[in-house]
Amino acid sequence: MGEVREFALPDLGEGLTEATIVRWLVPVGDTVRVDEPVVEVETAKALVEVPCPFAGVVTSHAADEGAEVAVGAPLVTVAVSPDGGASGPGGEAAGAGTARAGAAAHAGAAEQAGAAEQAGAAEHVGGSGNVLVGYGTAQAPARRPRAALRLSGLSGVSGPAGGEAPGAGPGGIAAAPGAGAAEESRSPADRDAPAGGAGRTAPERPAPGGRAAAGPVPVISPLVRRLAREHGLDLHAMTGSGPDGLILRADVERAVHAAPGTPAPQAPAPQGTAQPGGVRAAAAREERRIPLRGMRGTAADRLTRSRAEIPDASCWVDADATELLAARKEMNAAADGAPHAAPISLLALLGRLCTAALARFPELNSTVDTRAREIVVLPEVHLGFAAQTDRGLVVPVVRDAHTLSAEQLTAELARLTEAARAGTLTPGELTGGTFTLNNYGVFGVDGSTPIINHPEAAMLGVGRIARKPWVVGDAPAVRSVVQLSLTFDHRVCDGGTAGGFLRHVADCVERPARLLRTL
Repeated sequence: MGEVREFALPDLGEGLTEATIVRWLVPVGDTVRVDEPVVEVETAKALVEVPCPFAGVVTSHAADEGAEVAVGAPLVTVAVSPDGGASGPGGEAAGAGTARAGAAAHAGAAEQAGAAEQAGAAEHVGGSGNVLVGYGTAQAPARRPRAALRLSGLSGVSGPAGGEAPGAGPGGIAAAPGAGAAEESRSPADRDAPAGGAGRTAPERPAPGGRAAAGPVPVISPLVRRLAREHGLDLHAMTGSGPDGLILRADVERAVHAAPGTPAPQAPAPQGTAQPGGVRAAAAREERRIPLRGMRGTAADRLTRSRAEIPDASCWVDADATELLAARKEMNAAADGAPHAAPISLLALLGRLCTAALARFPELNSTVDTRAREIVVLPEVHLGFAAQTDRGLVVPVVRDAHTLSAEQLTAELARLTEAARAGTLTPGELTGGTFTLNNYGVFGVDGSTPIINHPEAAMLGVGRIARKPWVVGDAPAVRSVVQLSLTFDHRVCDGGTAGGFLRHVADCVERPARLLRTL
């Protein structure tokens, strides 16, 4: 008889207390191997694949996709194989070691092994027991078979006493009785939903009745999948309006209103105009509630804390970026044809401007220790930059940006941006920034007063570069003009320091030769 063991959501470190279920990687009725990822969750930091410390048959999921689970709460139950199936000698201790290794992973790859050793994490061949995406197990597990274990006393798991089980697949591997019903109850959105990134797809699952699924559905948000499930929509039959056919919430809402028997949304009537029955048109609209959790919730908490704790002030200036654009064009033309040379991005040049200005005004690369009532000026520049993704706004961090050239900054910014869009940034790539660069010009706006990314002391905002009238010498001319804005913590410096920093950045934009001498 196999023992049913419960696996709770482990402590993922970084002070996280809950996670949202994004995608179940192992359905009920399937077998799971030791240290094989069983579920993908979204924390306040990143997407995380959580491996199971037991081997056996998954008998239940504790929550649906899109639900929030607290650390320490039940996550999944497994009918453990008769030969043991714990993650190493000691069984329960190995499961605890998995959680401890997950917390150690947040401390960085270099410290992970020592932390796991101190925690007494058990080792086993073929897997590390690590929790976080990016730290991984030794190798990806092979294709998982359907459950072939026959454990007496477990409803929905045991099979006939002899011969090939009904519904056996290729090679005689039997699907566990009851698994078909579990698969039948899941919507097409659940069966084929991809993970958090555009380039990640879900494993193929047979559709009800043995019909082959149409392929993975390009959906990122678990809220979109839940909305489709609640209204009985087949995401396979939908065409997304997002990048690469990504299905957005607006696509699902349009499909809901277009369904037979569903009243189309009505525009509100002018005030004082009533519909038949005395109900105003505006009353037909329903409010929407968006949960503030995961990355969105963390951003809300940080912005609120920033406004509550930091006495911020802003200053801004217009700068003629014509020469900077010309210098970038010349630099890229000079590098054309060089092996592995990528065009230098404008964001990289702006980042190089920031690091050069911070070397002159280090007070803005600092933080405030409120308990000690001290300003802590930091020696390294870890440059954060705002990146808008389908999952919301994230701020990846370029480590030691002050040591990188424009070419190196271009490569690192491109790598982190791609990881942000795919949802694969590690917690270490989302924390530890000392100064943030916010290029909101990509949204077509000229100016803004950014909110400081707590606990940093300043943020530089860059608006769009637009052709505008500009006085050159004593004559008007049409130039490429950009607005720069600096929001700073008034506790760390006064307006003279902030203005000096911003003026230095603007001078380098207008006369890039000052910048090029430092590259």
